[in-house]
Amino acid sequence: MPRLSLYRPEKSNDYRFLDRIIREQYIVGGIDIHIHKYLGPKQTAEPSGDATRPSYSETNPLFIEDLLLLENRNREYEDDVYTLRGVYQTQDIDFDLSQFGLFLQNDTLFVTFHYNDMIDQIGRKLMNGDVLEIPNLKDYHPLDNSIPKAIPKFYVIQDADYASEGFSQTWYPHLWRVKAIPMVGTQEYNDILDRYIDTQGDIDGDDGAGNGSGTLRDYMSQCAKNGELNDAILTQAEVEVPLSGYDVSKFYIVTYDEEGHPVDTTGFTADNAIVTVDSTLLTADRGAISPDTRGELKLGYLDGDGIPPNGWPVTPAVSFPPNPEIGDYVLRLDYYPNRLFRYNGHIWVKVEDNVRTDLYLDGETQRSKFFNNNDTISTTDRGEIPSRQSLSDLLDPKKDN
Repeated sequence: MPRLSLYRPEKSNDYRFLDRIIREQYIVGGIDIHIHKYLGPKQTAEPSGDATRPSYSETNPLFIEDLLLLENRNREYEDDVYTLRGVYQTQDIDFDLSQFGLFLQNDTLFVTFHYNDMIDQIGRKLMNGDVLEIPNLKDYHPLDNSIPKAIPKFYVIQDADYASEGFSQTWYPHLWRVKAIPMVGTQEYNDILDRYIDTQGDIDGDDGAGNGSGTLRDYMSQCAKNGELNDAILTQAEVEVPLSGYDVSKFYIVTYDEEGHPVDTTGFTADNAIVTVDSTLLTADRGAISPDTRGELKLGYLDGDGIPPNGWPVTPAVSFPPNPEIGDYVLRLDYYPNRLFRYNGHIWVKVEDNVRTDLYLDGETQRSKFFNNNDTISTTDRGEIPSRQSLSDLLDPKKDN
């Protein structure tokens, strides 16, 4: 009598019998899950000239678009949508207290599919990058009344393997288990997100007359809302911090002598050699003299604003005025950046440069020209090289020849 054993080196009739029963259970008790099949990186017409970014003349899910960062940013998905019966465990909103703080654990799905049914319909195993559309999780009543229909729920497969509960008495697997997380509105899923939703409730483009009302990206992505938040933050930032550097115009400046004692605000002392008996600098209507320095406030970074201390009046001009008096300020507009001078009785002393600019660096200053330099450099071997480049372009390896 032969030895009794459910295991066989090959898949026997016992395996096929159990497989049909398990498949029937999934057909009866499972849910239709729509599969957006990942085909691979998009085809590139011309070589990129970069060894880490190979060009492909065909799509293959095994290809890698960026060998340096190991990313597939420009993905291609099949236009046809497959439907498989799957089973997953519904979850309540729960908190994970195993770590510091509270973490929600309701955004990951573990879905099982019948293995042979998956191979017959899709042609391969579900893998990372495939997108699952769960029909029973649609948002039928979105808070935004402008959305014309229920918003579908998409999940992206992050991992896949045989399910431990899918091994039968024959020791062969019958189920395929995937781990999926919610899909976000990023570049990888443009093929899915750019499909139209029209007012009739179709998700397969407009009606041929250009009547599509929006794309899935418009309704699912948080990009528009994040843009509004960012614009509001920038607007308030301009109000609270309109210019770079330090604002020292609100401080009162007192001039000190070499010993650290405050000097008379008139600017004249007993040992002052400028004022003599026949001097015409001091008249009956002469007022206080402006301080000749900002003191310690000049040590600030980018604090030059072209405004004299203590609110002292200033004359904007393109040349020095004739017959100046001690303490007069002139803002030379023909200097780049504008330069503030003070007359000390003999010479015009430079006080500061107007280097405070807005945070967008769009002013006519050397600082803005340095960062927003749109000039190009001509080379004999690499052509025209822009002076302003992003870090991603600078770090991108180039061929020596």
